[in-house]
Amino acid sequence: LETARGGILRAGLGFGRCDVAVVTNIQEDHMGLSDIHTLKDMAKVKGVVVESVKRDGYAVLNADNEHCVNIGRAARCNVAYFSLDEKNPIIEEHCKRGGIAAIYENGYITIKKGEWKFRVEKVATIPLTFGGRVTFMIQNVLAATLASYVYGFTTQDIATSLETFIPSAAQTPGRMNIFDFKEYKVMIDFAHNPDGFKGIKEFLSTIESTSKIGIITGTGDRRDDDIRAMGRISAEMFDHIIIRQDKFLRGRKAEDIVKLLVEGIHQVDEKKSYEYVPKEIEALNHAFSIAKAGSFIVALSDVIDNAIEVVHSYLEKERK
Repeated sequence: LETARGGILRAGLGFGRCDVAVVTNIQEDHMGLSDIHTLKDMAKVKGVVVESVKRDGYAVLNADNEHCVNIGRAARCNVAYFSLDEKNPIIEEHCKRGGIAAIYENGYITIKKGEWKFRVEKVATIPLTFGGRVTFMIQNVLAATLASYVYGFTTQDIATSLETFIPSAAQTPGRMNIFDFKEYKVMIDFAHNPDGFKGIKEFLSTIESTSKIGIITGTGDRRDDDIRAMGRISAEMFDHIIIRQDKFLRGRKAEDIVKLLVEGIHQVDEKKSYEYVPKEIEALNHAFSIAKAGSFIVALSDVIDNAIEVVHSYLEKERK
């Protein structure tokens, strides 16, 4: 079950107890909403999930995030940590005490139990990591591997699952769904905050393209500088930006959100190429109309169903 911040604050947990709880990170998203103003506040909310774990169950936590580590220190259940860094002091100390961890070492997803290591799978062969190019996906794989291991699955079964789970619009809608056209590529992703944009930026840095076109939108209930930050990151990763803003106003006017995005863009590059196409479908259609051979179109939004339908319609036309 995915247990989100908003649901916890509105109605609590949808269950009483669990065997394993996973907290992948504590980051600056949804700040200023429902009296959540700091990362410490956010950690208290997400820590509720760990408080629901049975005494003999496990909390699976990110050792690279100090707020997750603090949750672990207060946990009343078993704790297992994951990290991108084998030398992370939290991991080293935890394993010295006989603890269980998952680490990324020498290109492998590895389980560490005390001083013993068990390699599970090579990251480059795990489809979800896109050949090991997407750091946040490697983190997700570490968390899923560790949660599966402490629950009782064998490393062989976990490896098989990692090898055969293919990211796609059908399996993982809105999670880096890439569509190959004859002359260009299109990616649809759920990223809708600065941290998500940073993950996409890192991935795009590995992509060779004649032109990277980004479709972005802001969310009205975010802080001003969170919206500006999305503009700044967009200016760093795209050659041309299409801003669309027909949804998620949440108390603001569309032009005010667009103004903040443009301010962020200009903070990075006053000459950055951008335009405003308000409607989602029109923005996508426009991106297709200006795409050239070798282009890479990226549509970022926290609602992706319409975008995927539009891309599928273009694929069908191309195949006829």
